[in-house]
Amino acid sequence: MKTFFKVLVLCIIAVFIAACGGTKKGISIVPSETERKIDVLYDGQLFTSYFYPVGIEKPVLYPIYTAQGTVVTRGYPYDPRPFERFDHLHQVGSWFNFGDVNGIDFWNNNTERPAERRWMYGAIRHRNVVSIEGATLVIEADWVDHTETAMLKEESTFNFSGSGDWRIIERITKLTALLDTVTFTDNKEGMIAIRVAREFEEPDGRPALYLDANLNRMETRGVYDEGKNGVFRNSNGLEKGAVWGQPANWVSLSAEKDGEKISMAIIDHKNNPGYPANSHARGYGLFSTNNMGSKTLVDDYPFFQLQLKRGESTTFKHLIVVKSNGFVTDAELNKMFDDFNK
Repeated sequence: MKTFFKVLVLCIIAVFIAACGGTKKGISIVPSETERKIDVLYDGQLFTSYFYPVGIEKPVLYPIYTAQGTVVTRGYPYDPRPFERFDHLHQVGSWFNFGDVNGIDFWNNNTERPAERRWMYGAIRHRNVVSIEGATLVIEADWVDHTETAMLKEESTFNFSGSGDWRIIERITKLTALLDTVTFTDNKEGMIAIRVAREFEEPDGRPALYLDANLNRMETRGVYDEGKNGVFRNSNGLEKGAVWGQPANWVSLSAEKDGEKISMAIIDHKNNPGYPANSHARGYGLFSTNNMGSKTLVDDYPFFQLQLKRGESTTFKHLIVVKSNGFVTDAELNKMFDDFNK
């Protein structure tokens, strides 16, 4: 009987809030196991979702919106848009993985890989929601090989925040070895990344494969640069293609989309292995920062390798920043880097 009255009271409160037009202010996190996602709302509007569908070989944050409600991630394959590229099926939303863990590629895996090559690829399996407290989501996942043998235990903490024109995701990823030895070997395919909407691509005049106006895959390559205006910039003042492979405290990507001036940035942390991270940012729409890619990106750089024995852990910390209503400045990102590293 007590349970009945408790539920009744909660229902009355919920109805009262709805009737008054009340919306929870700030961040709220709403899980949906049936949809295999956890929505992150800001003032009741979708900011992003922690998304772990069967069709992706890793959990992702997808989609990601600005404070003004403009989507900054590529829609394909879940919400395709006309004249988007349909390359790199594995690049969805924002993710964290790496291209060489004991020789296994966790970066390039997708469901279109032929069965005879599955042994080359690993997958990251969402296992459990550890906690949801306020604006913080903590999850557990396993990094598994093609036999589903777990190589690494992942515990990732997402701290979501924002105010005004800013939306911020702090991701803290702890990886613990489940095998006698787990080795991360210098590889360009990594680590924390975002596949961005076509407006954030660099116009290059090069033919590529796109979806047509009816969302069908084109069979021949074409040039569709209209609307593309993305510009990469790093903390050392390098821009566009010059940022690729270079180490930096942060890398930003700015573009105008639907009349809105938007910047994204990935900010590194000094305690991360491989700091400062090298950039794996590509003009076709891949925005990635790689703490464990060095010589494979720039031949003159030292070879990188990180080895964990069973039970040992390593932790990476990054900030993803999304600013609307005007492009971000170097001074703003330098301050955020300093604050993040205090």
